[in-house]
Amino acid sequence: MSPTIIIADDHPLVLKGLEEFLLEKQYNVLASAKNGKEALALIKAHSPDIAILDIKMPFYTGLQIAEKCNASNLPTKVILITFEKDEKIYNEAKSLGVYGYVLKEFALEEIENCISAVLKDRPYFSPELIEFIEIDRSPEGLSSLTKKELNILKLITKNKTAKEIAEELFISPRTVEKHKSNIIRKLGVERTPNSLLIWAKENQHHLF
Repeated sequence: MSPTIIIADDHPLVLKGLEEFLLEKQYNVLASAKNGKEALALIKAHSPDIAILDIKMPFYTGLQIAEKCNASNLPTKVILITFEKDEKIYNEAKSLGVYGYVLKEFALEEIENCISAVLKDRPYFSPELIEFIEIDRSPEGLSSLTKKELNILKLITKNKTAKEIAEELFISPRTVEKHKSNIIRKLGVERTPNSLLIWAKENQHHLF
């Protein structure tokens, strides 16, 4: 049994393209809507398995519809499609229990993978989006480092030993080790040889 699907997008071409693609792949598309109000009415009327919604639409956004589905305990699983690579929207979508987040530029390539993941009860988020957010996000714990700890971390990225760092900062090697221990704790890095060096190298674009 093919899952029942409703799609909504206020761009006629995107809507038409998506609908044709899904029908061609023999998905059971019940209806399509060109704004949030229509989309919500269709979801309430048909309780489809899946609703593929544009994030930005007149009346209600895809996120607002997801929120309303949650509030009404509707079983429909929401997949959002968007041009936005936006961490705030991504976090909001996750907190609302949205099942999928697909970037429009990859919609036709990814939508089938997304639908099959969602039907198995597994959320699907565009790999490109995750990559973008991971690159953009400052590692947790970094903001809690002191100025001295940050300095030490920067020197570690330059392959400097504890002895060299101690000389450069006019402190003892033992103090450097103590700072390194604090940095490891604050960043949640594993306490293995070179783990801090590896972490510093991977995240150096956040340090300079």
